[in-house]
Amino acid sequence: MEHKLYLYSKKKGNIMATLDLRQTVLEYIKNKADGKFLRLVDAMAKTYQEELDQERISIEQYNKEIDESIAQINRGEFYTQEEMEKMAKEW
Repeated sequence: MEHKLYLYSKKKGNIMATLDLRQTVLEYIKNKADGKFLRLVDAMAKTYQEELDQERISIEQYNKEIDESIAQINRGEFYTQEEMEKMAKEW
């Protein structure tokens, strides 16, 4: 299987790299993939699609959530690394 390296600095270059990558993956699936690999790709594709289907928040909502988080930190409403490690051990 031939591998190609691309720099993704331009949109047009990204399209070409995606086409080459798609061809490489399809050739691998056609000629070498076993059931385990195919189940992995299937699960990954489903998860990816679910993420795409989720609605993105607006930049305004994003900034609001960031501001709220900063306010919580300023009020001392956070856990230290040590506290989190202790809590994680109890899970």
